[in-house]
Amino acid sequence: MAFARPKKKEPLGEDALFDYAVGTLARKMRSVRDLKRLMRTRAEEGEAGERAMDRIVVRLKELKYLSDTRFAADYARLRKENEKFGRRRVQQGLVQKGIHKDLVASTLAKTYDDVDEVALVREYIARKRIRQPEGEDAKKQAARVTGRLVRAGFSAGAIFKVLREWNVEVEEEAIDDDNAPDE
Repeated sequence: MAFARPKKKEPLGEDALFDYAVGTLARKMRSVRDLKRLMRTRAEEGEAGERAMDRIVVRLKELKYLSDTRFAADYARLRKENEKFGRRRVQQGLVQKGIHKDLVASTLAKTYDDVDEVALVREYIARKRIRQPEGEDAKKQAARVTGRLVRAGFSAGAIFKVLREWNVEVEEEAIDDDNAPDE
């Protein structure tokens, strides 16, 4: 059985598009770029739709419903406190959401400058219930843990400090800090 393509919906007028945008923001915080991407599916095509979306974004900013600065601060804080993610992972997330790099840098500075990264690595390990490598394949397990911590956004120094506390042998060349995004 083939799947039917969804029917193209009628484009919304400016008032209906505004209501759609407010409803979207009521369900989940979004960046300006993210909201425009969603509105684009409902707006008229071409220049008229773009102008309507720009007017709606300005109106939402005036009403303080939409702010990339507030979005970035909340996003970074929630990822740090709830997910226990490292600085680099949050930075990548903000860039993917379309936040300007200067705003990303200032937000990360406010959120992570007073954070003990080693303690955050320990919290992440506890949250994810990562066990200490042991047994015959301890080296292999350590490599897995290292990869997981790198993907969570932690620096090589913090990762190796925690692994050394566990008395685990690791190859420090396995992580390349040069390929990490600029902070």
